[in-house]
This record gives sequence, structure tokens and C-alpha cells, in this order.
Amino acid sequence: MKFEKHFPAERLRPYIKYVVVSENDMESEYKVLPSAGLVIGFQYKGQLASVKNNAESKLSSAGITGLTDSYKIFKNSANIGTILVYFTEIGFTHFASHPAHELFNLSLSLDDIFDKNEITEVEEKLAIASTDKLRIKIVEQFLLSQLKDRQTDKLIVEAVKLIYGSNGTIRIKELNGRLCISQSPFEKRFRKVVGTTAKKFASIVRFNAVLDNLNETKTLTEICYENNFFDQAHFIKDFKQFTGDTPENFKRLL
Repeated sequence: MKFEKHFPAERLRPYIKYVVVSENDMESEYKVLPSAGLVIGFQYKGQLASVKNNAESKLSSAGITGLTDSYKIFKNSANIGTILVYFTEIGFTHFASHPAHELFNLSLSLDDIFDKNEITEVEEKLAIASTDKLRIKIVEQFLLSQLKDRQTDKLIVEAVKLIYGSNGTIRIKELNGRLCISQSPFEKRFRKVVGTTAKKFASIVRFNAVLDNLNETKTLTEICYENNFFDQAHFIKDFKQFTGDTPENFKRLL
């Protein structure tokens, strides 16, 4: 199995965290946990399906997954190869006219967002590309062709920083106060750029902070209260929504 991260071309770095080349010779089913940015995938070989209630739904070879507040299960065919593009928290809106929140909890075909002929052209080039370097270049050229001359919403960038600075525990009322903006216009701007409400985004950031804590020697009780959960029942309920498992069972599998 291969999962190699590559930093994107300089011009794409404000909007894309990294590009991944992922390959797996074996058929496998796996769980993807919520993260803080949208993801594009191009399968240059093999097939991917989403799994829900034990039913498989084949996904198109070029797709996009929005922010999600729960885990997703995928199943790949044997001998699969994928280029994955991980956007920054504010990155997606610099490439598409769709508001990011319209993709919340969805995995869509990429031609629902971009021109179908352009997507087909990328897929055809990827199918005959012989190296990872060339595949990454093809995907980057596509992204650069879609990059729009659009101002970054600096207030939303600052909001994202504040949420990360508190590990997702900042209250939205405090966030509005520190940014000097009322809740309604703030939420509208945040959802459009980031892909969900500030409150839900903060809960995703907090969840990922909890995941980092699980790798440490802290007890679950310490992790619960350090991350500002009201009590252990609330902590367990939230964790199960994000992972489908209890913190105790999840930690045991690490």
C-alpha cells in the first residue's frame, strides 16, 4: 500500500495543503473520519465505492467529498490508484462557483462541479501517464486552469485561525465578538467559504484535537475535560458520531 504526500506547486499552496498519491494492490474496506477541508479524488486505475447500511454504491472515477460531521466507509477494488487533492479550509471557493456548504456530507462526481469535457480530458491523460510526477502535474495543471481571481475573505481566515487556536472550543458568541460581526452575516459567509457552520466546523477541529490526544498517555477523562466537553456522556456521544466507535475501543485499536 502507498500513501505519499506531495506539496503542490507554489501558486496552489494558499489553497491546497497537499496532493497524495495512493495505491493499494488489495481490495479493502476502510473508514474515513471527518477532516477540516474538502477533498478531490481522481482514480487513474481501479474502482471506488461508498458503503452505507451494507450497500455499495460505485463512485465516479473523479469525485469530490465535502466536509462531513460523521465517518464515511469506502471500499476500493484491488489494484487501485488515486490522486487525492486536500484543500485548505478556505481553498475550494477559489476554484469553483458552488458555495462549499452545498457539498456538506456529500460525495459527488466532479463533473457536477466542473466542466464534464475538462474532467474527461484529465482522466484520459491520467490513464496513460506512467509516473506519479506526471500524474500530479496533470492534476495541478487542471487546478491552475480552474483557479479564479477571487479575493480571499480575510475575516473568515481569521475565524478559522481563532477556532484552531482554541482547538475548536471557542464559543461562537465569543468568535463574533472578537471579529466584530453579528452572527447571521458571519454564518452566511463562513458556510459559503468553509463548507459548514462555524459551530460544526469547530466541533470537527475539536474532534481532530481529541484524536491527537488519544496518541498520548493522557486518560480519557483528562482528554474529555481538556477539550471542554460538559461531561463524559457528551464526550462519548460526540466521539461515536464522528467515528462510529467509543473512545475506549478506538484508543485500543491505535
